[in-house]
Amino acid sequence: MSLNKFQIAQRISKELRDGFYVNLGIGIPTLVANYIPKNISVVLQSENGLLGMGPFPHKQNVDPDLINAGKETITTLHGSSLFNSAESFGMIRSGRIDLTILGAMEVSQNGDIANWKIPGKMVKGMGGAMDLVASAKNIIVAMMHTNKKGDSKLLKKCTLPITGVNCIKKIVTNLAVIDIVDRKFILKETAPGVSINDVINSTEGNLEIDKNVSEMTFN
Repeated sequence: MSLNKFQIAQRISKELRDGFYVNLGIGIPTLVANYIPKNISVVLQSENGLLGMGPFPHKQNVDPDLINAGKETITTLHGSSLFNSAESFGMIRSGRIDLTILGAMEVSQNGDIANWKIPGKMVKGMGGAMDLVASAKNIIVAMMHTNKKGDSKLLKKCTLPITGVNCIKKIVTNLAVIDIVDRKFILKETAPGVSINDVINSTEGNLEIDKNVSEMTFN
């Protein structure tokens, strides 16, 4: 069985470390806010101007004035701060974000990421994606392993417009946890019920199997 988007977010939460400043991209990454381990302190940053973002609110606690970069309503934690986007991108561009978690439409075995535009479809702009991939100390991609047609999204070379070059080191998909090392995908973990062959058959790029590959855990 492959993971759903909530389980992908839950697995990524294991990569968080005490004291990290973390930026969550639009889509699956925003769900990571709901799974931060209780024994660590992590500060979530949203590029629209918030430091100290909390989990998604229950319906009775929604404040329409509090939103993340994806225009979703959120909560704030005690001690959080609000500021303009210029200050927010100053934090990002000066390398003060320890970890960025982004969604993607494609990732190449070289570590390139395409996550902002599909040719022929209207988009409002790149948003903060280019700044994030250019400035983050570490980037994890949260994505489905294949597209709706069943074609791999982990490729030898991206076919969509590239957001950043040689910047991705780890990918968590509905099938696996994969590192990128020396221009190759390295399979580190498989989702429960997913075989190594399932991952191989769903990956177009060059994939090597780590000698200690294991099954994912979530605790």
